[in-house]
Amino acid sequence: MQLEPIPDHLQEGLKILFVGFNPSIRSSETGFHYANPTNRFWKILFEAGLTPRKFRPDENSELLALGFGLTNIVARPTKEAAEISKMEYAEGAALLQQKIKTYRPKAICFVGKGVYQEYSKKRKIQWGLQEEPVIPGIVEFVAPSSSGLVRIKQRDIVEVYKGLKRFI
Repeated sequence: MQLEPIPDHLQEGLKILFVGFNPSIRSSETGFHYANPTNRFWKILFEAGLTPRKFRPDENSELLALGFGLTNIVARPTKEAAEISKMEYAEGAALLQQKIKTYRPKAICFVGKGVYQEYSKKRKIQWGLQEEPVIPGIVEFVAPSSSGLVRIKQRDIVEVYKGLKRFI
């Protein structure tokens, strides 16, 4: 079975562009971002006060009305991020830079330190606002991955995401 990439949700004037690693198998099957039942993305956004309610994956395009976009550094769906090659990350980072320059979001939230490491080529990264953005004038924010595999307590993840409220 050929797994298909899922569509980006992008437009000019975004407040925040959320960037994940790549689509999960479940996301590829459904066509929706963060569709794996163990992924906490939608719950985290709501608990952090970024969305007025907990959205479902099949409502992902509705985030555009809130000024939020969705994309991934790599379009190819996989079971886990470890399956992504360095070449795919390099190509994805270049394409992501093009998307950012085209759509000029106010802020980018990298959903996982590893996503930001692959994008920026920086190794020493802290949660939250990054002081030296790759593209000048674009705010870069790093938050924990929402994957159910992440062992950070949900309340701690939500606290990091609350830092995004200053951009909306």
